Amino acid sequence: MSLEKYRPAWWVRWLGRPLTRIVLGLLFHILSPVRITGRKNIPRGKPYIAAINHVSLYEAPFIGVFWPEQLEVMGAVDIWSKPGQNILARLWGGIQVHRGEYDRALFDKVLSALASGYPLLIAPEGGRSHKPGMRPARPGVAYLAEQTGLPVIPVGIVGTTDDYWHKASHGQRPLLEMHIGRPLQLPPVTGRGAERRESRQRNADLVMRHIAGLLPEEYRGVYADEPIFPNSQTGQ
Repeated sequence: MSLEKYRPAWWVRWLGRPLTRIVLGLLFHILSPVRITGRKNIPRGKPYIAAINHVSLYEAPFIGVFWPEQLEVMGAVDIWSKPGQNILARLWGGIQVHRGEYDRALFDKVLSALASGYPLLIAPEGGRSHKPGMRPARPGVAYLAEQTGLPVIPVGIVGTTDDYWHKASHGQRPLLEMHIGRPLQLPPVTGRGAERRESRQRNADLVMRHIAGLLPEEYRGVYADEPIFPNSQTGQ
């Protein structure tokens, strides 16, 4: 399959994103203490897929600001038309997703970004949970790993609940945490038809189990019974 070369607009990389990181970084530090672990697990300067738990609209800005290199970010297309959010989306230049639709052009664009050497941020749940507990993964993260052979980096985010702004703006200074796990090389996807879909789903769930192992119990949701902790080899 031939993919067009992917490259974010020059002003996005050299103006929009740096400006966003400075302004939001300052704001986050004013509103909250920030704790980040596992930076050494990031293979900087190489493409990879960073996978997160997705509670609210605050995860992407939080990660975009504090991740040590720029990430290409997938986001629901409606963000580009919502007041406030649309400014951040345009400054960052994310990849627009039409939820609930199979979009061949979208997958081609995402694969092109990875093939062009850009790391990608994805939320395997496919949308916000609006509460800490994780929901079942969709198979997209496994499909991208299957097509590219790239590692997936599990990332657990704590503190970015829907009421974050209310707490922060009222002086409560809620703690924001980002826990970055070791890169995962997912098992090969096997079989055909339903068997292949099940194999892909197992890989997506495997990613989520690693994310669950980076989170406190109340954030693990449907993966509460089978988290894979950073120092455990179970389920690898």
